[in-house]
Amino acid sequence: MTRWIWGNAGNASKWDRSGPHRGRLMPLLWIILSSSLCLVVEGQMKLSPETVQQWAVSFGKEITALSARYSGAKLLQKKYKDVEAAVKIEEVDGRELVKKFAEEMEEMLGRKMKSVKRLAEAAEDADLYHEYNETLMFEYFNSMLVNKVDEDGNPLSLGGEFALEKNEHFNKLPVNTQLSNIQVPTNVYNRDPDILNGAYLSEALNDVFIDNFQKDPTLTWQYFGSAAGFFRLYPGIQWIPDENGVVTFDCRKRNWYIQAATSPKDVVIVVDASGSMKGLRLTIAKHTINTILDTLGENDFVNIIAYSDYVRYVEPCFKGTLVQADLDNREHFKLLVDELHVKGEGRVKNAMKESFKILNEAAALGQGSLCNQAIMLITDGAMEDFQSVFEEFNWPERRIRVFTYLIGREMTFAENVKWIACNNKGYYTHVSTLADVQENVMEYLHVLSRPMVINHDHDVIWTEAYMDSVLPTTQELFNTQAQSLLFMTSVAMPVFSKKKETLSRGILLGVVGTDVALKELMRLAPRYKLGVHGYAYLITNNGYILSHPDLRPLYKEGKVLKPKPNYNSVDLAEVEWEDTEEKLRTAMVKGETGTMALDVRASLDKGRRVMFLKNDYFYTVINETPFSLGIVLTRGYGEYIFIGNVSVEEGLHDLLAPDLTIANEWTYCETDIDPAHRKLTQLQAVVRYLTGKEPDLECDVQLMQQTLFDAVVTAPMEAYWTALMLNTSGMKEGVETAFLGTRSGLIRFQRYAGIEKRVAKSFLTSVDKENMFTLDHFPVWYRRASEYPAGQFLYYTPRQETRGKIFIATTAVTVTVGKRTAIAGAIGVQMTLDLIESIFWAIASQPNDTDCSDTDGVCPLQCDRFDIACYVIDNNGFVLISKQRQDAGRFFGEVDGSVMTTLLRMGMFKRVSLYDYQAMCKMNLHSASSARPLLSPFYGLASVLKWFLSNFLMFLLEFNICGFWHTEHLADAKPSFSMSSAHKKRGDNLQPCDTEYPSFVYEPSVKETNGIIKCGRCQKMFVVQQIPESNLLMLVVQADCDCSRQYAPITMAPEEVKYNASVQCDRMRSQKIRRRPESCHAYHAQENANDCGGASVISLSATLFLTCLSFSTLVS
Repeated sequence: MTRWIWGNAGNASKWDRSGPHRGRLMPLLWIILSSSLCLVVEGQMKLSPETVQQWAVSFGKEITALSARYSGAKLLQKKYKDVEAAVKIEEVDGRELVKKFAEEMEEMLGRKMKSVKRLAEAAEDADLYHEYNETLMFEYFNSMLVNKVDEDGNPLSLGGEFALEKNEHFNKLPVNTQLSNIQVPTNVYNRDPDILNGAYLSEALNDVFIDNFQKDPTLTWQYFGSAAGFFRLYPGIQWIPDENGVVTFDCRKRNWYIQAATSPKDVVIVVDASGSMKGLRLTIAKHTINTILDTLGENDFVNIIAYSDYVRYVEPCFKGTLVQADLDNREHFKLLVDELHVKGEGRVKNAMKESFKILNEAAALGQGSLCNQAIMLITDGAMEDFQSVFEEFNWPERRIRVFTYLIGREMTFAENVKWIACNNKGYYTHVSTLADVQENVMEYLHVLSRPMVINHDHDVIWTEAYMDSVLPTTQELFNTQAQSLLFMTSVAMPVFSKKKETLSRGILLGVVGTDVALKELMRLAPRYKLGVHGYAYLITNNGYILSHPDLRPLYKEGKVLKPKPNYNSVDLAEVEWEDTEEKLRTAMVKGETGTMALDVRASLDKGRRVMFLKNDYFYTVINETPFSLGIVLTRGYGEYIFIGNVSVEEGLHDLLAPDLTIANEWTYCETDIDPAHRKLTQLQAVVRYLTGKEPDLECDVQLMQQTLFDAVVTAPMEAYWTALMLNTSGMKEGVETAFLGTRSGLIRFQRYAGIEKRVAKSFLTSVDKENMFTLDHFPVWYRRASEYPAGQFLYYTPRQETRGKIFIATTAVTVTVGKRTAIAGAIGVQMTLDLIESIFWAIASQPNDTDCSDTDGVCPLQCDRFDIACYVIDNNGFVLISKQRQDAGRFFGEVDGSVMTTLLRMGMFKRVSLYDYQAMCKMNLHSASSARPLLSPFYGLASVLKWFLSNFLMFLLEFNICGFWHTEHLADAKPSFSMSSAHKKRGDNLQPCDTEYPSFVYEPSVKETNGIIKCGRCQKMFVVQQIPESNLLMLVVQADCDCSRQYAPITMAPEEVKYNASVQCDRMRSQKIRRRPESCHAYHAQENANDCGGASVISLSATLFLTCLSFSTLVS
């Protein structure tokens, strides 16, 4: 083997390891190596703090001059200073403001309730004068069949020509505002006599739909959901089935239907887990439980018990109690139900005793809904003597209803199971196939509605917030429009039969309702009145968020936006998490009116940055609804609002300038009332109103007055910016856009560079929501400038697709009258990072002929040396300038963990913990046993076979037999293989979780520092210097000492907050304070309890029956 060593002259010479000089050279080599290592340690590089300070001062002056020149900030401040004598500054009265907003919201929601009441009256009158006709032939517009033709080009039956036109008011969907039409779920025969009779009598609603819309043009969808299963919707649409040609939407499963049809309820589901329930019976039982869970809402309470030889809770943590049936708990139960296994002998007696104890104890302690109580018994038979249980716990009052579901085809114990229901004011159903489940489960809702129906109590209900992805193309809105466009609440009311002959049966005809877009409701709390950091929010009687700027209901899975599983059960305490004692939440849930103050850590820039604010909260209840309204005003600039005044003529002239725009998501003028106005932008509407072309427009006079004033004061900026742009010789390449914004939502900007040359092509365009005034927030550059001293520029690189490419400088502009100061706006300039880097690198390099006689350290000091690393970072630790361009926009702790760790220890930066209770985390799937990998090929094949057989069996069981005999009416429907939500959930990669994540803040009292970091055999020196009149720091770091082994990178990655089993159980069991609905209908003396159900007979061919049995046995 041959090696090479270097001689004194640097020439390579050959060395044979077996040569005679080996013994003498080895000690010499060790001496040389040891000496070089000692030199490394002792020859520590020295960096001159004075030199770095000079660089920082020079760089600060350069970027300040550049930013001031091209933004025109001094001119704008002077213009507002000149008009201070003509403006008023008023203190914002939070109490008065929240009261006014709540009254306006109450009036708006009241109009929706009146519309729904008119629909209910019309539907009940139509039924009263309609005589049921078993042989009725009636052609109605089926929303799945309209405008479709058969192979011969003829319109499909129940279809025909149905005029549709795109409408701005209905999310640009094609609709028919002159007619409603009807949607029928695929599993319901669309010519069933109940459907035809219901469709016929509900035609009377067409005129009421149209009249309501004329009286209140802000109404959106109006509808009637029938107890028979059809859904009449206005305006009429063409319903688009899923990829399998199936419409799974069933109005009776929607929250607005269920809440309107019944009062709140406590439900204990008791499921038979004995050995006889194996195979298909267990599958049907699980599906029945999940369907019952889907009929529960946040005003209901639930628990699930399984029994065989003994009684067990599916969630041991919930032993002996009821938990709120919110989305989180329902989904949790579904996961546990999916894991149910059967064995042993079924002993129902003890399970019933346990169920009665739970319900009785809840009532005695004032827990649960304090209204309806029910036990749902799911079994394939009952053999014990269980009468004594009812005698002890439920008779004679029969306060707790018992509903029974006989699973499977075996009828031996049918009479026993029916007896239980009929003697406890419940209802008995026989569920022999999966296809039976939905209709049979719905029966219990009709029974619970009887007291309300008999008494004719038309309670108006409001739902929690939800995103309705049912309507055609709504899924597309997830990706094309703001999520606030999709968020809504529904107001609904039950519709009863008023016929005397059916009074004791308490027949529910259905539910009428309408949707209210929450963005329209929140427009009544305009942003300009709340200030730069102020906002309004709404919560429900259960403390869940209805609307809040920090609510994030969507998450990204790949490139697709999806609703989070728990998006509508986010608690106020999870968003306003600084309210650690939940005093704010408690007061609002109780419907109180009041105020409180909180010190909060508010995140910016999608959680990367933090602001420390002192917020004042004002709150009150919205009468006639279960909602409470809160507004937040920030101490400091948020306490005041300034008001200026100019003539319409003067203001209108400047408002028409080409460089000016206003916040299109704000409401300067109401453009949604008159259809002719719906295509107008807000600026167009304002101009048409002020010029007298549209005098009937309803406009916000105060907002328009302030906008006109701002337009006049900021008008000189157009001439200033234009003059700079025309002076091409003095124009710096890389300065792209000057901009300003005012509290009135006005934005002016000047593009110094053409679109083809601009790096930030989307900056200040309609797609750039972060930097524009929206319904939820002021621009990020405005918000950041407002928390920095007015007149000083704040610099940052935005978190966008242009990260590491552009540089933004922004500063606040204020107005002072007496001792009061208010923010008038913010102004800034957007430049390329190339421009700023060229300035920095020119400064951060001492010339080679520098006089180094008085310098203690490396001289000349130059940032382009291989052993020197220079950075510019901002006050949150993000890199703006680095030799490595890919570092720009990154957190400095990820770039150099050793220096960032030292800065944190020295107190120059501090770490701030933030929390996200709406996070999504990757979850591990259920792991197999350790023995399974040995047989993995076998289990893989078995899993595939089981999946195929399960789905094929499900197809056979869900096959629409009635539709098989009426194939011409199937509307090209294809069979769908349904899968329980529990299965879907388990396979998802992301699930809701709580996370903690850091933000870092510069401590401005430490202006400069330097230090030495020991890293094994080397030491790293660094110098840090604040750049004057800015939020920036300059770092010069020795780059030839690698400390990555001793110091790991510091990341901003969120960490999931893990809870141990005990804490997790306590969190799940905890009953937060809530306000119960005011009305409860659990009993009526005239109720006919004898109407308690019977066995339904569905005939299948012998071949199909045997095939199902065979597959069932094989799958199990």
